[in-house]
Amino acid sequence: MLKLHFAPNSRAGRIVWLLEELKLPYEINKMAFHPKDLKSDEHRARHPLGRVPVLDDGDISIFESGAIVEYVIARHKNGGLKPKEDSPLYPKYLQWFHYCEGMVMPPVNTIVVQTVLLPTERRDEKALSQAQRLLSKALEPVNEALAGKDYLIGDFSAADIMLGHACFMSNRLGCVGAEMVHLKAYVNRVANRQAFKTAIEMQ
Repeated sequence: MLKLHFAPNSRAGRIVWLLEELKLPYEINKMAFHPKDLKSDEHRARHPLGRVPVLDDGDISIFESGAIVEYVIARHKNGGLKPKEDSPLYPKYLQWFHYCEGMVMPPVNTIVVQTVLLPTERRDEKALSQAQRLLSKALEPVNEALAGKDYLIGDFSAADIMLGHACFMSNRLGCVGAEMVHLKAYVNRVANRQAFKTAIEMQ
């Protein structure tokens, strides 16, 4: 049985979504998004920085959401939710899978820090506005790529698990402008998937 160490409003939501899409059995260790849980000795033994998600699979323990997604589809679904390596879609799949953490999540992290995590007196409006601009720029190519497509490479894939979750969060933060019509429609499609709803309801 797969066991997911989870905290609300984190990248662990991606893994719940993945497991639900693949209809794999799993159990959840739900922790508070708070140092008393995440920085405990028990959880630091799973992740040295006290972060989530962490997935246990028997004697195997793995962290980093992208690594967990790749591990699960390789070990438990024989490559499901990804194109074959010789498919013409495979390069685009890889590109958007990794675009998430490379380009979209860094400014999202800054925005969350500056609007949620820091007390008001420590927030930096300049850092916030710069991150908002960077996020909007990072989302523009995603909007363009979705023209005429329901999902990033056409059919739903694990690239959507990674980047779709980030786009949903970006929209929640008010950084998907009305002019990004393809991205707005994509976020709605993602939000209406039953597996995604299950993941979000755990937040």
